[in-house]
Amino acid sequence: MAVISFYSNEKKETGQTMSLAAITTQMAIDHNYKILIISTEFNDLVLENCFWEYEKIRAKNVIDKSENASAGLDSDIEGLIKVLNSNRSSTEIIKNYARTILKERLDILVSPATTDYNEYKEIAGYYSNIISLANRYYDFVFVDISKKLPKEEKESILQISDLVVINLTQRLKTLNDFIELQSQNEFYRRKNVMLLIGKYDRDSKYNKKNLTRYLKEKKEVSVVPYSMLLLENCDEGKAIDYIWGLKGIKDELDTNKIFLKEVSETTGKIISKLQELQMRI
Repeated sequence: MAVISFYSNEKKETGQTMSLAAITTQMAIDHNYKILIISTEFNDLVLENCFWEYEKIRAKNVIDKSENASAGLDSDIEGLIKVLNSNRSSTEIIKNYARTILKERLDILVSPATTDYNEYKEIAGYYSNIISLANRYYDFVFVDISKKLPKEEKESILQISDLVVINLTQRLKTLNDFIELQSQNEFYRRKNVMLLIGKYDRDSKYNKKNLTRYLKEKKEVSVVPYSMLLLENCDEGKAIDYIWGLKGIKDELDTNKIFLKEVSETTGKIISKLQELQMRI
């Protein structure tokens, strides 16, 4: 059981959410784990939209399989918080308020429904407790850390994470900024931090080999390639269908096959890193 947080302090788009969606989908398809994704976004359903059509995500009794929703009660994180405040929580309570993507393999706790930032900040104060509780039931809890989360909540989630995946781009300024950040902040030098290049272009001068050398990493940097098809399928709520369909491609030189191979390798590195960290305890 482990908490894996995807995080970036970059202002530019790093592909963090798309990378998380691809990795968790591939992991759920190829491995027999119970996985939970937690979206911490404010007024944005980009992660949820990878799995369902946008207009259906907030719809009651459409995709929500919990007994709470069918009974007409509050569902999702707002309902979960009410239960936690009533001291009626159990190790399986998170599952009752999460939505199923792949049965017994992949669930998601969707982002808050509120459009009021002050209400969002109040909800955000519960994330650490929710994550810790979820970690007692799921094998892996993936947290997509939003840039809109209050600073103290981000730091709290990072502190309880077993693995922090720092999302970067191939831009030289991004790489230099991170090197400077590492030199100034011990957190980014910790053993439980790994780097991930999202929207990766293997034809760039800064390919995996050169990136690893430039960043002075001991192990090859992980990547998730840029994929227009992934973006399009996520816009249509079809990430599962897309990743599943790639497994049938035989041509190893096909760009989609290469995409799946890189995602699979990154998934393997995450699992291996967690096993390595566990052995150090």
